[in-house]
Amino acid sequence: MSMPLRQVVVLSGKGGTGKTTMTAGFACYAGKQVIADCDVDASNLSLLLQGEVRSSTPFIGGLKAWIDPDRCSRCGKCEEHCRFSAIKDLKVDSMACEGCGVCHIVCPSGAVELSEAVSGDIFVRDTPYGTVVDADMLPGEPNSGKLAARVRAVAREEAMLQGASLVLVDGPPGTGCPVISSITGTDLAIIVTEPTVSGGHDLSRVVDLADHFGIPCAIIINKHDLNPAQSEDIERECARREITIVGRLPFDELVGEAIINGQPLPVYAPGSPAEIALRDTWENIMALLDRTPPGGLVRLKGL
Repeated sequence: MSMPLRQVVVLSGKGGTGKTTMTAGFACYAGKQVIADCDVDASNLSLLLQGEVRSSTPFIGGLKAWIDPDRCSRCGKCEEHCRFSAIKDLKVDSMACEGCGVCHIVCPSGAVELSEAVSGDIFVRDTPYGTVVDADMLPGEPNSGKLAARVRAVAREEAMLQGASLVLVDGPPGTGCPVISSITGTDLAIIVTEPTVSGGHDLSRVVDLADHFGIPCAIIINKHDLNPAQSEDIERECARREITIVGRLPFDELVGEAIINGQPLPVYAPGSPAEIALRDTWENIMALLDRTPPGGLVRLKGL
């Protein structure tokens, strides 16, 4: 009997907490898996996991207007009604166009058409740590939430084809649309925070988001030893909200060196203090996942 496909997403309330660095480390421990980088506005997991691009697919994220000069009566209604100032001298600025379609509706001569626009590209990569699915969002393009959802869908397809039991998702920071696309329907959300006032505040926002979608979550405190008092505040808040802390990583200069050298921490500095703590954290995550029913519909208490 095959094991159900599980999905674990790694999130953070703000950028720079070490989320991607930890995800790259987890990829080294996880074995047969597929990794999805859903931080599509700033995708960088492949810088650490390397690998070769197996396929590239354009992503259609929305619509763009264009004006047929042969049919245009030069009435100016399209420019008058465009709330994004995307039409000047009866020409469409594709960077400013939001594809809302108002110009198409108000045009009396049917000169304005809406066409599908490429917003980015989705890549499937073969790496030493498993298949990585990531994407590049083109500058200024909309629908990063839709692109993150598509990256996850491609990763699930790859996992099913390969018979993998886990999709490990590197989610974007914050609580916006790409985060919602990354977390919905997952089995477990791992939220990385740091011992600062802003780190604790942003952590609460992501926990609230996970609660809203019924996703069990657990916490990692990165560089916990740099501010013990703030770490204790975060731990007290987690205890109050009955949230499991699966890891406490110390500050370790070798983490920065690993990033500079473009390698996951377990490869660059095995046995270092942060790597040992990261490995223990992954074991705690897997133990927690084993106790989590598929679908992410229950809240777990304690480890």
